[in-house]
Amino acid sequence: MPRMNFITIWLTNIFLFSIFFSNICGCALPVKKLFIKDISESFEVGTIISAETGKPVSYEHLINDLENVQVIYVGERHNDPSHHDIQLRLIKKIFKSHPYISVGMETFDRSYQQILYLWSDGELNEKEFMEKMHWYANWRFNFELYKDILLFLKNNKIRIVGLNLPFHIPPKIAIGGIETLSNDEKKNLPKEIDTSNADHKAYLEKIFEKHKVKGREKFENFYMAQCVWEEIMAESISQNLKGNPMIVLVGNGHIVHKFGIPDRVFRRTGASFKTIFLASAGSEAGAEISFADYIWVTPLINKHHMGRRPHGNR
Repeated sequence: MPRMNFITIWLTNIFLFSIFFSNICGCALPVKKLFIKDISESFEVGTIISAETGKPVSYEHLINDLENVQVIYVGERHNDPSHHDIQLRLIKKIFKSHPYISVGMETFDRSYQQILYLWSDGELNEKEFMEKMHWYANWRFNFELYKDILLFLKNNKIRIVGLNLPFHIPPKIAIGGIETLSNDEKKNLPKEIDTSNADHKAYLEKIFEKHKVKGREKFENFYMAQCVWEEIMAESISQNLKGNPMIVLVGNGHIVHKFGIPDRVFRRTGASFKTIFLASAGSEAGAEISFADYIWVTPLINKHHMGRRPHGNR
């Protein structure tokens, strides 16, 4: 199978857990509330729910709770504009009191870090940035989804940290295991790979069974790929904590229950953190109060809205 084709199939069918968290029935009428299963309550769009109490809190309460935190994780469903609006709102607010924040993004492979520096320094225009980042070859989600965030970071010279590893590596591990990587590819692996979290493994096994793809039947390979992926992002965050807060923008699936990225960063650094899970109202999957420190209810969008471009249409 051509390289680009198997990456496309992999990323769209397995690795984007945001799809799992937004498993919306296209024929149903929109539902304007989010059901949180483990407390059996529903909440309207715009509500922020604290995991500590299971009750709604104000935006001001959330900001106060984030004020002295070293790492703030804000999840996303990658193709949801409302999620990126919330991320930008939080970045702007935290920036006012912490002008030396950095922003870590799953969107970027860390081998492109020098390009990210050029962008934050105002050395590149939008067209140059997209070309040098190979935006539609790598991330492929519509640039407009991230444009306002990226422009704010550029205009305020906020450092962006690329968190990811080359995008073809996780699916390659998932198909054949780490041993199938070339020596050059292995240089991208994290120094530590913890596969010992039984809850994490059990959680992912349920997802694996739900989203099986032909040619990727071996769970152990899938699990190793996921751990490598999350360990490299945790490593990237840990190496770039410079005494000022970092806001981390990643898919919801990487912060759910904290055992994806947050606990792996904490293992390395002991840095304080909070997680914010952005959950679409009306999602059939619903949510659990234990997903994150805070759950923020967002509008239901069309599941095809602002999605990925196919590789042939760049």
